[in-house]
Amino acid sequence: MAGAAGAAGAFSLREVLAAFQTCVSERREVLLGPYLSGWRGLIRFLHSLGTIFSFITKDAVAKVQIMEGYSGGEQRERYASLQSMVEYELANGLVDVQKRGGHPESGCRTVLRLHRALRWLQLFLEGLRTAGEDARTSTICTDSYNASLAAYHPWVIRKAATVAFCTLPSRNAFLEVMNVGTAEEAVAMLGEALPHISDVYDITQELFAQHDLLNLP
Repeated sequence: MAGAAGAAGAFSLREVLAAFQTCVSERREVLLGPYLSGWRGLIRFLHSLGTIFSFITKDAVAKVQIMEGYSGGEQRERYASLQSMVEYELANGLVDVQKRGGHPESGCRTVLRLHRALRWLQLFLEGLRTAGEDARTSTICTDSYNASLAAYHPWVIRKAATVAFCTLPSRNAFLEVMNVGTAEEAVAMLGEALPHISDVYDITQELFAQHDLLNLP
């Protein structure tokens, strides 16, 4: 996949951990730079598993590229954090709050789509971390999907996703793909990374709820 948000380079869980560790500022703001770095790593992780998750990764790549445009654009200071982005876009009428209009690619709407996908990944990775060695990854993935992204996808995509999940590799194969050593080391690093991902998710959820942005069209 071309572009900065693509799949260049091998995935390692370490880069995702490092990005999400630096994502939250002392003022509890979610910094956009590390947030996008974390997402680029997560996209590489999904790409490394083949085309199974392409229905999610294609959208995530597009959304990350949109946000990279904002973070490197003329108003980059307004997009330093999710908090400054929300404040700027709402104050300037740049968000389609009621219906799709002139701002279908606002930062708020774009991040909301990534935010929903992050919830699925958070649940899925936590399921992998805590499951037994012989656990069915298809079940873990389906349960995580049904508890998060499925609500926002039409029936056709939900059905196709559930069928695709049945072809997922074993739990150990997933842990090997994380490129941090043994299965035990991968589980340990997931244990270290997931609280940071959860923190970012929770702060974003609270921010968007506070401004009634969780159901943008």
